[in-house]
Amino acid sequence: MTRVLVPVEILEGESVSYGLMNLLGTMDVTVLGYHVLPEQTPPDQAREQFEERAVSALDDLAEEFREAGGAAESRLVFTHDREQTVDRVADDVNARAYALTGATGDVDRLLVPLAGDVAVDRILDFVTELVGDRDITVTLFLASEADGADALLEKAATRLGEAGITTETDVVVSGQPFEALIEAVPGHDAIVIGERAPSLSTFLRGDEAERVAAASVGPVLVVRGGQTAAESLGE
Repeated sequence: MTRVLVPVEILEGESVSYGLMNLLGTMDVTVLGYHVLPEQTPPDQAREQFEERAVSALDDLAEEFREAGGAAESRLVFTHDREQTVDRVADDVNARAYALTGATGDVDRLLVPLAGDVAVDRILDFVTELVGDRDITVTLFLASEADGADALLEKAATRLGEAGITTETDVVVSGQPFEALIEAVPGHDAIVIGERAPSLSTFLRGDEAERVAAASVGPVLVVRGGQTAAESLGE
């Protein structure tokens, strides 16, 4: 089963909404509880001071995921570098995607932006497993001025339709694709987006993930890299 990494700043009271837990019920989940330390604080010292409280909070969170129907494990890390730690753990557990947590209730509508430089096959495989046989409508979105945008979305929609997923398509002719995506966010409960940056850490530090998460309020699931759309669809 596909694994999703859910990083949580465990000692800062960061929560995970029931809606996200329920959405990830078809996935294996690794809850990464992390605490970022001042540069001068040794991790062993922090572990001695905070481990018991952090483990208790992390165990409770993993149990909530299991009660929502998913298979969940947990990891605890004290670190000086959040992005490096998330990247390393994602590799260690072979996570296909990671989550930027956000508030949401039941997920009825899922926004899935596609573009020529993201791994369309990987995104569609992920969405198919994520949705399963649940009544979740997927909006496939593409903002582009290039020819063939409609064809790309139609191929993707056909593929999801064959898996029994209700799918809508939205093509916007725009030279500012990210701004067009932000305008498409309202009315959707969660977003599945492909990783565009060369590494997870670069993506997490960049403005794009933060802006998508801020615009959506709800959770954003980022599918990690692979073939581009042109490669995966043989174009």
